[in-house]
Amino acid sequence: MKAVLQRVKSASVTVDGSLISSIGKGILVFTAVAKEDSEKDAESMASKVLKFKIWDDENGGRWKRTVQDVGGEVLCVSQFTLLASTKKGNKPDFHNSASGEKAFELYKRFFGTVQQLYGPEKVKDGVFQAMMDVALVNDGPKSTRPQSLTHQEEVTFPKRALMTSWEI
Repeated sequence: MKAVLQRVKSASVTVDGSLISSIGKGILVFTAVAKEDSEKDAESMASKVLKFKIWDDENGGRWKRTVQDVGGEVLCVSQFTLLASTKKGNKPDFHNSASGEKAFELYKRFFGTVQQLYGPEKVKDGVFQAMMDVALVNDGPKSTRPQSLTHQEEVTFPKRALMTSWEI
């Protein structure tokens, strides 16, 4: 399971012109379910999202408080495209994404766990597999990519690519 977590001042989901969900201060979490993901991954990601320290404390200490610490809200949005691979060219390949049924079940498990751990009144979501308009006002911006147990990967760059980018 992969996610992109963004600290927001506000965020909302609209489908076909109808407002589905909206939050004030909090986090917007885009989530993708991979073929090999399990219920354990969904539960791990839910816990990680709520424990992620993305706010400063009252003394200015950086990265000290969680969404729960600041009384923020959580908006969860399923987005399978986070698992896109472009290793074989420029067209995204989604073969690592879970099937629709499995993705739905594990997304429900993730969302339900976030609600259970934090409270249903604080946690909202979009519409699974719908074409959504997601609006947000980034706060910072502060965005990050927490990963579940299955997806503990290290991002590396070839030396030459780094040197070239600095030479430009």
